[in-house]
Amino acid sequence: MKLGIFKFGDRVFRGVVEGDRVYPLEGKGFYDVEELQILPPVRPGKIVALALNYKSHAAEMNKPLPTEPLIFLKPPSAVIGHGDTILLPPMSKRVDYEGEIGVVIGKRARGVSPKEALEYVMGYTCFNDVTARDLQSKDGLFARAKGFDTFAVIGPWIETRLDPHSLNICTRLNNQVVQAGNTSDLIFDIPTVVSFVSHIMTLEPEDVIAMGTPPGVGPLSPGDTVEIEIEGIGKLTNPVAVRGW
Repeated sequence: MKLGIFKFGDRVFRGVVEGDRVYPLEGKGFYDVEELQILPPVRPGKIVALALNYKSHAAEMNKPLPTEPLIFLKPPSAVIGHGDTILLPPMSKRVDYEGEIGVVIGKRARGVSPKEALEYVMGYTCFNDVTARDLQSKDGLFARAKGFDTFAVIGPWIETRLDPHSLNICTRLNNQVVQAGNTSDLIFDIPTVVSFVSHIMTLEPEDVIAMGTPPGVGPLSPGDTVEIEIEGIGKLTNPVAVRGW
């Protein structure tokens, strides 16, 4: 089941996506998805993201595999949705796309085991972990590089009925494939990561865990269009522009 948040005129509502139609959870009738604005499908209290979590990406970076998940936080203020514009901040000279699968938490999780971890997951979505790569290198930290407004792109909706363990992930930049991976290449799989994080911080409903990116990350430029497609979920598409403030 694909669940999302949509806007039609002044009305904002949650709905179920079936093909090209969206059925509101409350009320009758349906809308054509093309006539709706697709909003971010969740309003996370926090976003936990992983660094270096694909074997092939570690090889690309010539780095050893981590022995534990490497996590960092992105602020909720960075969230935008499908069709929204990624804004490149003037203080960075290189901003990269990073296509990822996002895990959406469905109920409070604290100290859960890997075996039970998926019971706490609502579903899965596409995620673009936009990163100011030059600032990441300069700072040696992630907060500034990962935290700009528009740097946490989520959508277009949440797929609740999906086996996440072997899904193809593809990133296209201006219709050219730049990343291609599969979740079977994850160093730490989703149950392991949900359990690991839940032993550090309590996960609340609508929190998002971004599972890391496959190889092929690269820079964005004004006028670009970037698309993250995940098998069984859909396509998350965003234009790119320079921030005006």
